[in-house]
Amino acid sequence: MMADLMIGNIEEGTSDDEIREFVTKYGFPAFDEIKHVPGTGSRPGVLLTFNDLDEAALRALQPRIQNMFWKGRTINVSIMREYGH
Repeated sequence: MMADLMIGNIEEGTSDDEIREFVTKYGFPAFDEIKHVPGTGSRPGVLLTFNDLDEAALRALQPRIQNMFWKGRTINVSIMREYGH
């Protein structure tokens, strides 16, 4: 069981600790891995991996932060599907 969450349009330079604090504040468990994804132009993002969550559990949490205004930007949140598993 594993699920990935992409948070896009975050403020450049946002630290891993700030991201961890943000998602746990809204009821997400702490993520197991984080990968910073450079954005095209000014829309960087992060890919968070949760080893102990499945897609359905992550999907239930997603609306808590979808389109939230955080650090001067409206973030977008997507669940990344694992194909072939």
